[in-house]
Amino acid sequence: MTKHNFRSNTLPSVIMVGPVVLWLVFFIAIPLLYVAVMSFCSIDESYNIVFRFTTVNYKRLCDINYVQIYGQSILIAVLTTIVCILLAYPFSFLIARTTSKSKAFLYMLVIIPFWTNSLIRIYGWRTFLGTSGWLNMLLMKIGLVDSPVNMLFKRGTTVLGMVYCLFPYMVLPLYTAIEKLDKSLLEASSDLGAKGPQTFFRVILPLTSSGIFSGSIMVFIPTLGYFFVSDILGGGNSDVIGNLIERQFQSGNNWPLGAALSIILIVITLLLVKLYQKCGGDMESLGV
Repeated sequence: MTKHNFRSNTLPSVIMVGPVVLWLVFFIAIPLLYVAVMSFCSIDESYNIVFRFTTVNYKRLCDINYVQIYGQSILIAVLTTIVCILLAYPFSFLIARTTSKSKAFLYMLVIIPFWTNSLIRIYGWRTFLGTSGWLNMLLMKIGLVDSPVNMLFKRGTTVLGMVYCLFPYMVLPLYTAIEKLDKSLLEASSDLGAKGPQTFFRVILPLTSSGIFSGSIMVFIPTLGYFFVSDILGGGNSDVIGNLIERQFQSGNNWPLGAALSIILIVITLLLVKLYQKCGGDMESLGV
């Protein structure tokens, strides 16, 4: 390769791609490699990391207490995903089929939550649902209850917080899938005598299944790691895998075990994304 060809062809590509590659290497690849290496390390009596190879951290992941939290995490993630689908599908359909100026307004309602820190919004829900919160005051004022109802620190409250945080991640892929629907297919279904429910289950739902699948992954995976929602609204009664990881790195001072839990969570994420690819999903809808 001549110097002229290098300057005209290779050099511009290196200048454009080089910074991105360096960013990925230093801020993603190296930290992940460090976490993977740490997961095989051990700790001494003073909770200092000892770089001595061991698999005890992965063996501890099979502890019955951890297995119960895994099951609880999956249950919370499944419930959150189902509720998000049930709420987001009609809302996404409404946005996609609205042709007036209110379409932009409805779309903005989905985007606005991203402008505020989710931690602040979850604390807002804690204040709202507390025994001295607005909801209890309203219920007592209209006579539905005689004394404040404790709504916090329950699994249902945790699911509510998860749905509130992750609802936009379900709406956006569903909106994209519904927006691409060919209206002529709906008209053909109507002309052939299909009623509303038949058209929905035989035409609309199959054609928008990719949006449901991608939205489910975008909701399911973060639910496993949103430990702050479980801490604030669940009060430690509905832990997810993220709570286990957070405790090992904070109060437990067992970073190798926390690293092993993190690797397991990463593996689960990769398996779900791979499953999505196998089903013919579009990686762009996952932001990949």
